[in-house]
Amino acid sequence: MNPTTKAPTIMADGAFSYVVEDWARLPPGFVFGDVGGVAVDSKDNVYVFNRSEHPMMVFDRDGNFLRSWGEGLFTRPHGIHIGPDDAVWCTDDGDHCVRKCTPEGKVIMTIGIPGTPAPLMSGQPFHRCTHTALSPRGDLYVSDGYGNARVHKYSPDGKLIGSWGEPGIDPGQFNVPHNICCDAEGWVYVADRENHRIQVFDGNGKFEAEWHHVHRPCALCMQAGPEPLYYVGEAPPGVRASLRFPNLGARVTIMTPQGKILARIGRDGPGDSLGQFVAPHGMAVDSRGDLYVGEVAKAGWPDVAFGAPLPPLLRTFRKLIRQPSSDREVARLFKTESVAF
Repeated sequence: MNPTTKAPTIMADGAFSYVVEDWARLPPGFVFGDVGGVAVDSKDNVYVFNRSEHPMMVFDRDGNFLRSWGEGLFTRPHGIHIGPDDAVWCTDDGDHCVRKCTPEGKVIMTIGIPGTPAPLMSGQPFHRCTHTALSPRGDLYVSDGYGNARVHKYSPDGKLIGSWGEPGIDPGQFNVPHNICCDAEGWVYVADRENHRIQVFDGNGKFEAEWHHVHRPCALCMQAGPEPLYYVGEAPPGVRASLRFPNLGARVTIMTPQGKILARIGRDGPGDSLGQFVAPHGMAVDSRGDLYVGEVAKAGWPDVAFGAPLPPLLRTFRKLIRQPSSDREVARLFKTESVAF
């Protein structure tokens, strides 16, 4: 290595190793706000749903800027999901609705009444909905969210099929259902943030399992294929009594379909270095296993900085490039244990 060349930042734990990059090439005058969600389409283009003047920014997998859209449309970008047809489902918790858009940003369906929340904790959709996911059959699941404790199921054409959940800590109850995803079999996974768990349901809302050992899970995504992995973005402590405790959140946890922890990326606690996280909030994995992490770092900074000023270049988005050694080790792990749910 040339002595003037900066060594790459590596994040590694157990079977996993990533090179971390400030990867996106932003046009002049563009900046990322807090990133509510990230998604990857069938071409490995990356959609960054963020709280800035340009709410949706789209990049190719090399970080080249392709386009932006959504200016003046979204109130508070929170969640994004891209379907197999590359339709983009945008969940706006500030506007209490979900919009289905083309990859170029044309709105083709809206679920919910923009600007009109359902009554607080009524169970009716929506009151600050948080995320959306599609099942293999095309059914739509919406986590709802900050002003409800529900999951709503919709048909592909946007008709409400049913809902489940209520406030609480028991199985099937929620305390801020913050993110949601579906696997190839139609199971539904819900990041039950303030209950510090992932809950697993069948496609009709029947409780099946819960995964613990995660701290305030905010982001949730999975990598499809014969070796499915689940990625959980954990937020830092949200209560004053725990703020100075080490080893609580501000990291990404990688799990098997059984909920077994394989690795934790970002063990050094919250911070503004390239190898640290503040508040992972949205994630996506591309076809090569590279991980894209969006954060609400600017909003979360006061909770972890103990009075330190906001860094001028605090990161809210980065790419983690999975190294080949990870692929070999993960393959070995999946040969030595059953991964069927």
